[in-house]
Order: sequence, then structure tokens, then C-alpha cells
Amino acid sequence: MANLITPRDLPTWVPGRITSSSDGLGWKNVGHRAYRYTGLDVPIPPMDHFMVVRYHAGVTPMDRCVEGRWSRKRCTPGDFSLLTRSESSHWHWTQCIEVSHTYLSEALMARVASDVTERSVAEVRLHDVLQGQDPVVTQIVDAITLEARQRGLGGGLYVEALSIQLAVHLFRKYARFTFRDEMPAGPLSPSRVRRLEEFVETHLHEGITIEQMAETLGLGIWTFTKHFRASMGCSPYEFVMTRRVERAARLLATRGLAIKEVAAMCGFADQAHLTRVMRARLGTTPARLKKDGGA
Repeated sequence: MANLITPRDLPTWVPGRITSSSDGLGWKNVGHRAYRYTGLDVPIPPMDHFMVVRYHAGVTPMDRCVEGRWSRKRCTPGDFSLLTRSESSHWHWTQCIEVSHTYLSEALMARVASDVTERSVAEVRLHDVLQGQDPVVTQIVDAITLEARQRGLGGGLYVEALSIQLAVHLFRKYARFTFRDEMPAGPLSPSRVRRLEEFVETHLHEGITIEQMAETLGLGIWTFTKHFRASMGCSPYEFVMTRRVERAARLLATRGLAIKEVAAMCGFADQAHLTRVMRARLGTTPARLKKDGGA
């Protein structure tokens, strides 16, 4: 397969004026750029993201070649186009237009696809849509565009939620899947367990999420949770909390650290949180463990 270009490379192939962008905002697995274009005739190499083009201003005949087939539509404000990942294309239009691009990563699409289908997905392909109308698609991409321009509180988390909604909607109406052989029912492989344990140990002082744990193993959340419980006999939350308590107990017993320091090093919200959890799980308190360890 030819080398894939990134959304940042796109202006090299499709020159236009960038009017807004999510560059530098720290968004994960989703991106935004808006462009003002004159008429162009442009071949585009395959890209490493899925792309939704939303038409905002200008009316133009639009010709596009995908998978060796040309199609022609008349694109107007409110329409959208889809371009699947890793697919070369050729676009030709004659009038000035303003559009926004929403880019969805392969990692996001694969993870969400596995969750919604409850199967291991090898590949996701979006349908060849040059001119579509769908209020759900346009509302979500418009919300992503607005966030890139206004940059509100919690923008990364907000956009992540929007991108998942968009992915699910695209899967319902505009996508097809190739499935891998399903993972055998039962425990995770020893190598996956080791990889997960290493991840948890390294990030125990942080706020570890189920999404992060699943992504570490390349699994969707539903698949990960099912096989995790078969491996560990508990939920991911219980596993992480047990590791936090075990580390805290070791530190309190063997090192001259303040309790609030231990709480921070083990991922607890504060000293009071550590005390509550330790009393419930071990029947003792951090102060007692610290005293006994120093005796």
C-alpha cells in the first residue's frame, strides 16, 4: 500500500486557505480543519484518517473518483461527503466553496466498531458518499467545528464524546466491516496480562480509565471487559484499586513518607480517600500501618 498522508499534509495536495483548526488543542483521535477553496482539480493520496467533509458556503458541481469509479453530484451548503481511510481519490470542482473537515482516526473507529458489533473488527470502510444529507452528521461535525473555534472548558473530553457519537452513527448508516476471527472465549493471553500489568504499574499514580486499559491491548471496551473478568476474576476497577492499596501498604510500611505523599503516589484523590479505602479493604488505617512499619 502507498504511504498514507496525514490531515496536516492535505494542503500540499489540496491548496486552500485554512479558516479554523484543532491543531495544538491536544485532541485525541479526532481532528478538525476548515478551508476556503477556489475551484480545483486535485488527486489526493490515501490518508491515514477517515474524513467527513461538511459544505458550508458555495454551490458547485463536484466530480470524484474513488476505487476507479467517477461520480458527479451538485454539492450545496448542508451537504456532506465521506472519504474512507487509506483510499486514494481524485476531486474536481469549479466554484469557490467553504468546507470543514472532521478527521477520525483508525484507532477510534476500530475501538468503537468492536464495541458496537461485539466482535473483533479487522477493517472499517465508509461507503462512497459524495453528496449526502443527514442532520445527525451535520450537527455533530458543526459542534466539533464550534469547539475548535471557541475552545471551551473540557474541550478534549467534549470532542471525544462527540467523535464517538459520530462514529456510531456512521457505523449504523454508512459503513461496512471486515471481522477477524473472534477471540476465543476465556482469559487474556499471558503476554497481554503482562502488558496490562506493566501499564497499570507505570500509571498507577494517574487516573487510569477502562478505555486506556482496553486501548493498551488493542481491544474495544466491551471485549476487553469480558476477557479481563475471565482472566482476573474481578472488574478492571477492582483490579486497579487493589493495586493502589497494595502499593500504598508497601510504601507506608517501608518508607518514611507522609501519608498524603503516599496517597498521591498511588492514585488516590487525597489522604482521606486513601484512609477510607484502606479501612474498608484491610481493616486498618494508613496511620496504623505507618506506625507499625516504623516500629
